[in-house]
Amino acid sequence: MGALELREWDWAQIVSATIIVFDYTIKIIAIGVVPENRRPSSSSAWLLLILFLPVVGIPLFLMLGSPYITGRREAIQTEANTLLEQGTAGIPDWPDAISVPRDFGGLVTLNRNLTYLPMVTGTDHGVRTDYAENIRLMAEAIDEAEAYVDVCMYIMTADAATEPFLAALERAASRGVKIRVLFDHLGSRKYKGFRPLKRRLAAAGIDWALMLPFEPLRGRVRRIDLRNHRKHVIIDGVRAFMGSMNMIESSYGNAKNAQIGRHWHDIMVELTGPVVASLEAVFATDWYSETGEDLTIRAYDSDERLREREDAIGGRLTTGLGASAALARAVGSDSSVTSVRADSEVNAVQVVPSGPGFRTHPNLRLFVSLVYLAQERLRIVSPYFVPDESMLAAIVTAAHRGVEIELYVSEQADQFMVDHAQSSYYEALLEAGVRIYLYPAPKVLHTKCFTVDDLCSVMGSSNMDMRSFGLNYEVSLLTYGGDITETLHAIMDDYRAVSSELTAEKWGKRSWGRRWLDSAMRLTSALQ
Repeated sequence: MGALELREWDWAQIVSATIIVFDYTIKIIAIGVVPENRRPSSSSAWLLLILFLPVVGIPLFLMLGSPYITGRREAIQTEANTLLEQGTAGIPDWPDAISVPRDFGGLVTLNRNLTYLPMVTGTDHGVRTDYAENIRLMAEAIDEAEAYVDVCMYIMTADAATEPFLAALERAASRGVKIRVLFDHLGSRKYKGFRPLKRRLAAAGIDWALMLPFEPLRGRVRRIDLRNHRKHVIIDGVRAFMGSMNMIESSYGNAKNAQIGRHWHDIMVELTGPVVASLEAVFATDWYSETGEDLTIRAYDSDERLREREDAIGGRLTTGLGASAALARAVGSDSSVTSVRADSEVNAVQVVPSGPGFRTHPNLRLFVSLVYLAQERLRIVSPYFVPDESMLAAIVTAAHRGVEIELYVSEQADQFMVDHAQSSYYEALLEAGVRIYLYPAPKVLHTKCFTVDDLCSVMGSSNMDMRSFGLNYEVSLLTYGGDITETLHAIMDDYRAVSSELTAEKWGKRSWGRRWLDSAMRLTSALQ
């Protein structure tokens, strides 16, 4: 019996020693592998999860840990970037007729170097906050379509609110207009109008595709944490709508939300002019990524010629993943524009796409640079404000050098973890002198925009959070001159009129439990 017990004990020791060696080996490897090309906050969060809960942390890291896409999608984005660079090589960073301040010009050049799209002109036909009106105007524009309509929406469903839009698409398809629709698979599938939408589009003969589909039974498997968060509609290469609004009713199909008055509040801008070609290039890349079909766009020179729809504008020419010369013609300087003025509907604009296909984080670099550019006033509207270290440092530094900073967020965000994660930054912001305005619950402030002095502004689909900086495909619009920045100021004034200001004194009285939960959720925001 003694020999048997000894043998059993020896095996127990061997198994125990093996487990210990394996455990420490994993930890040593993780310490060397996880921080590579990753932000310190993200590295720390992943290491904490791996070291304390390896059974959960290791599989999650292997599935979701890379901050970049690889394989086919990476190759497509790389090819698109190369062709965009070639296609716009013959035009300046901004139109020759427009004079921009030196520091701002450097920022435009930064965006050009990161995304290969120059600053061009765009005519503003309205920055609107009325949800139903935006849907109605997009439907009316589709009713005027003659050749094609391209739709990209993060969330898209069939419901009573989206009926005018869907009916317009069906009417356009019935008269021979080419319709292409993209919507994010995981972003849309949880809403009850998802399946009816697919059936309806197919019945109307409309080409549609899911963005970033996750369908293991069909052999379509990819990272489940990535989303295409872009929201824009393009008509005939002449007119475009873009902003923060999804194509779903404003309470997101939730009867309880509607009952208590919980609606999402957004903005969309309607544009014509050369900027539409830049948005088409973004859509063409997304469409090719999901369908393999190479698209074409309408080349054009001026708003006047676009309005006249002259055949001489160049017809349909291949762009993006095809012949790059077309894009150069499409986004070339608008000879009809000699200047942009604060009271003019003509704005200097630059489309800034971003996402895991861009390893340079274009939206994050743009936002941080704009914060440092501010001299007097910075106004930020973001439903999800979870900045990385560089963004937080830029905002706090700007506040300390005397810039008046206003942050507009929902009193209660629509996502529990994000609500607490963004709250964890309030103390540091308030201490620096940032004024935080809480848009009253149960309403959800879903607008994404900010203004820098009276100089320039940004609006689009991108939040100021780590997901938008690294995991979401986004599109932003940088504007200079013209009337868009002034309009955004007026919209923010309206937000401030109905919001309550969060003071340091009030925030300091929050419970210990709230403090703990905010800090815990702050860690989860960096897991990317």
